[in-house]
Amino acid sequence: MDEAILALWAGLPVFLVHSMVSLAILVVGVVIYMHTTKHDEMALIRSGNSAAALSLGGAIIGLSLPLAFSLAAALSLWEVVVWGLVALILQLVAFRIADLFLKDISARIEAGEIGAATFLVSIKLATAFINAAAISG
Repeated sequence: MDEAILALWAGLPVFLVHSMVSLAILVVGVVIYMHTTKHDEMALIRSGNSAAALSLGGAIIGLSLPLAFSLAAALSLWEVVVWGLVALILQLVAFRIADLFLKDISARIEAGEIGAATFLVSIKLATAFINAAAISG
């Protein structure tokens, strides 16, 4: 039992630092994502727009998946930062490309079209899974 507690105390600081850095990268990514869309997700969500909530939720999960895999594969804090930022950039670029191919996606989300939001989330999650697997090797 003492060995388990000692291991916990030895690993806890690393766990906390790596988790906090990854969460900070995620928050930055979500803020950047929200500023790149033509619509105001938070205002739409506050007004009850389910399509906006679905789309933003998919973006958050899509950003967190590659971050989680980069965190799992990293051996040092610098690797967490570097691979976390790479994952973030790859996902934001993929999201932007998807948004460009889906004509009038912002207007459709503003109108509350669940079908359009679901399709957009599918693209975001598919790219997230691929990027996560590529990052983890």
